[in-house]
Amino acid sequence: MTDPLPHPLALPGKPRADQVTRQVRTDLSSWDFQPHLVSVLASGDPASRVYVDSKARQAKRLGVRFTVRDLGATTTQEKLHATLHALSSDPDVHGIMLELPLAGPLDADAALLHLTARKDIEGLSPANLALIAAGRESEALLPPTPRSIRFLLREALGDDLRGLRVAVIGPGRTVGRPLTFMLNNRGVTVTLCNEHTRDLGGVLAAQDAVVVAVGRAGLLRAEHVQPHHVVVDAGINVPPDGSGVVGDAQANLPVRAQTPVPGGVGPLTSALMYQNLVRAVKLQRGEPVE
Repeated sequence: MTDPLPHPLALPGKPRADQVTRQVRTDLSSWDFQPHLVSVLASGDPASRVYVDSKARQAKRLGVRFTVRDLGATTTQEKLHATLHALSSDPDVHGIMLELPLAGPLDADAALLHLTARKDIEGLSPANLALIAAGRESEALLPPTPRSIRFLLREALGDDLRGLRVAVIGPGRTVGRPLTFMLNNRGVTVTLCNEHTRDLGGVLAAQDAVVVAVGRAGLLRAEHVQPHHVVVDAGINVPPDGSGVVGDAQANLPVRAQTPVPGGVGPLTSALMYQNLVRAVKLQRGEPVE
């Protein structure tokens, strides 16, 4: 075992994001209309607002019409369902994102049943998740954050992930659950953990990489990791003083490589989301997709 690095190798998402964005611009410029993307908020979660603001800035840069439908933290399940159904039926809307987590009393699983799969830019509807679980990714809109994580793992570990061992901490709908299937589809042996996993360091020791996506600042600490680990941090947490964002892993862990927060998973996720919008529009128009 080699000595820990004084600082981990950085895994920024921007270089890959720039590559994806160039292709998205090319696709958008070939159309004679402006795609319309709608973000639906139904919570008071500050991290969700951070994500939405970032998406809005990127939409403006790309020339995509971006609308926020903020229902507030006290909205009802019925109003949320009606909103998603109306947007799904609206030919003027090409992509829809339901920002998770929802306010406490609301049921995300029930709500996503009212979101049509071909406008599901986040790839979280039951239809898209079922295709991923069945190994039929080419027919689905893939969730951008898990896809971003898989890209970054390939940057650090090589394009062929078959046989590698990756621990995913956080079995959430947005990241952990779809990522587990998406890694399995590439031949990865996946260990799924959560914030209550006992002896986390012992569980992680034999892994090649660790992905953390819980939403709890500083959950992954130096005593949990090994020098050979690649750490991909998909957490986004807003400190009480509102000073920027921090991840779920402590910064500068003694590991082989670690994604920064911000600047790691986030930029690539945003670019892949707009790539999903291009794919969604093509599916809606009956055009061929890869």
